Amino acid sequence: MNAKEEIEIIPTNTCPPDFAELTRRSEAFAKFSPQVQLDIDDGVFAPEISWPYHKKQWAELEEMAISAKPLPYSGVLKYEVHLMVEDPFHIGELMARVGSLRVLAHIETLENEKSVKDAFAAWKSAGAREVGLVILIDTPLSKLEAVIPLCDAVQVMSIAKLGRQGASYDERAIPRIQGLHAKYPDLIIAVDGGVSERNIAELVRAGARRFGVGSAISKAGNPAAAYEALKALAESAIV
Repeated sequence: MNAKEEIEIIPTNTCPPDFAELTRRSEAFAKFSPQVQLDIDDGVFAPEISWPYHKKQWAELEEMAISAKPLPYSGVLKYEVHLMVEDPFHIGELMARVGSLRVLAHIETLENEKSVKDAFAAWKSAGAREVGLVILIDTPLSKLEAVIPLCDAVQVMSIAKLGRQGASYDERAIPRIQGLHAKYPDLIIAVDGGVSERNIAELVRAGARRFGVGSAISKAGNPAAAYEALKALAESAIV
């Protein structure tokens, strides 16, 4: 399997309320996964509020960045951060400084091509190795056209509304992935929202190769086994 066809299953650390819970979940994921997606919500762009948007937590993140304190288990976990926030520029920079190697922000929160370029440049300068955009399921794909060449990856949301883990999968994601893959065959397409054993093969056949997975792993009786089962199903669907 070449790099372009590699399947990535990435457990999601969804909206941790504080750094202690973020650490606990990362410790659990590090036992079976080389990667984790850290979901951050500001309570404005998305309804939930996560670390570091509760009281006094922003100062905690800034101190980590100043002192070069990395995210927990960064030595064994590759972090990507999914910024479900109204203003992603500065927090993306801070998260890169504390060890997030991949930073993803919503196209809906960036005004134009220049703002995307500026954000991506700042995040890579701060230490991110990959940068990309996320698109809500009701946002036209045409909004991405001018900036796709700047992206290392695009993440398609496969739920209708951002929010708590366990939201229902939305089948409208399939034609969107197919359309992106047909037009940009070399683009890494990620999917996030409701991914499970029931739909991952279809998502792979549509053109996705990277999957943020929440409750199908974290709420499974055996999260490590669920992770391996999803990976096996996805890899078997590549044609």
